[in-house]
Amino acid sequence: MTRFVLAIDQGTTSTRALLFRPDTSVAALAQAEFPQHFPASGWVEHEPEDLWRTTLDTCRAALSRAGAEARDVAAIGITNQRETTLIWDRRTGEAVHRAIVWQDRRTAGLCARLKEQGHEPLVRARTGLILDPYFAGTKIAWILDNVPGARVRAEAGDLAFGTVDSYLLWRLTGGRLHVTDATNAARTLLFDIHRGAWDDDLLRLLDVPASLLPEVRDSSGDFGATDPALFGAPIPIRGVAGDQQAATVGQACFRPGMVKSTYGTGCFALLNTGPTPVASQNKLLTTIAYQLGGERTYALEGSIFVAGAAVQWLRDGLGVVASAAETGDLAARADPAQDVYLVPAFVGLGAPYWEPDVRGMLTGLTRGTGPAELARAALESVCYQTADLLAAMRADWPDGDARATVLRVDGGMVASDWTMQRLADLLAAPVDRPEVRETTALGAAYLAGLACGIYPEPARFADRWRLDCRFTPAMDAPVRERKLAGWRQAVGCLLGRSVPLP
Repeated sequence: MTRFVLAIDQGTTSTRALLFRPDTSVAALAQAEFPQHFPASGWVEHEPEDLWRTTLDTCRAALSRAGAEARDVAAIGITNQRETTLIWDRRTGEAVHRAIVWQDRRTAGLCARLKEQGHEPLVRARTGLILDPYFAGTKIAWILDNVPGARVRAEAGDLAFGTVDSYLLWRLTGGRLHVTDATNAARTLLFDIHRGAWDDDLLRLLDVPASLLPEVRDSSGDFGATDPALFGAPIPIRGVAGDQQAATVGQACFRPGMVKSTYGTGCFALLNTGPTPVASQNKLLTTIAYQLGGERTYALEGSIFVAGAAVQWLRDGLGVVASAAETGDLAARADPAQDVYLVPAFVGLGAPYWEPDVRGMLTGLTRGTGPAELARAALESVCYQTADLLAAMRADWPDGDARATVLRVDGGMVASDWTMQRLADLLAAPVDRPEVRETTALGAAYLAGLACGIYPEPARFADRWRLDCRFTPAMDAPVRERKLAGWRQAVGCLLGRSVPLP
């Protein structure tokens, strides 16, 4: 009897492999970090071989820790850092350039030119996205234009493009499959999310040859099988989704109006809008939440570039804390009379501002400001940014009131009770932390297990979701409004304009 589903969670700073049992409990976990490369200001890269090596190593380690073999695994599900862009040789599998990471801002100039030329309405209408360096399309164009010979090789059909899922699928299947799923395709600036197809007009706009592109499939289905040499026997691959969409699935946000927010390196909130895509009037993204049986479910998404990365900055950049776990207790000791704000625009601001060129700012510093106040400012910056996203969702979503919506949370930062309570306080809404914290990996495992009969249909899977802790608002309304007003003033100071919430 098959005992496990293997989830590969390939993230921005590490790769993890988890073995899930049929009851969705975790049998084994392995994690490996890999280096980040910053070749120029605003540039972020990964070595493709690091992504592959850590994937292989963690999968083997998880199997070993569970005392399992390939024959014990019903299927593999993959979830990945989205928008990170790779191009490789179809014959050798060798990448022509380091992976350009989703955080990378090198194509800001190209995005600005395309906006000035009036192309953003077309991009928004077809893809649900905005013209920003965040997305894969302009990264593809940069590689083709800046790696000697790359464009010629691409036009000859010798090269393949992929987000990280496609690259791992290529390597796992021994180069037999060049595919992706709809959630990852929807993050490229090249995919029509309404038709569910690559868009010729957008390909011409960014000068990307169609021969580079992978086949797009459902999020749950047939993605081939691993090369037998990798794990001793072939293992079917049956699920793929970008990390935020996988977290939406893992949080069982299957009903329209449900919202989840994931706190990792960045923060990403998704509001399920059902079978109908909602065009945002407040600079949110319209995206595909998941695609099952050829049917797409859509979401409004708010993307914050810096969440956990602000805590990493406190630890690694300033030396304020020795570990991320210290920040909650430290923030609790901050002087309540000091209003210190961190606007963590280290790589620009994401939704709902989309200002790629601004950089971070601290305001409200006094002689009495110390590590506790800085820790509180870093953690609160994540809460304020989430409040901005939910306010924009309230304005865009005509069929529900996000004020009354419970926010389901996951990611590394949700382990901090102080941060989650402050989040509930500033949102004036309940915040639910689930028993299973590994929701991104669980979403990938569910999609794979659904395809091979290990897990039930979405409605029955949702019944398995269990609450660990609900954080309810406890902050007085005048205090909340004063703190939110101070945040808006800080952001406005950075941007040079007033920023009333929608």
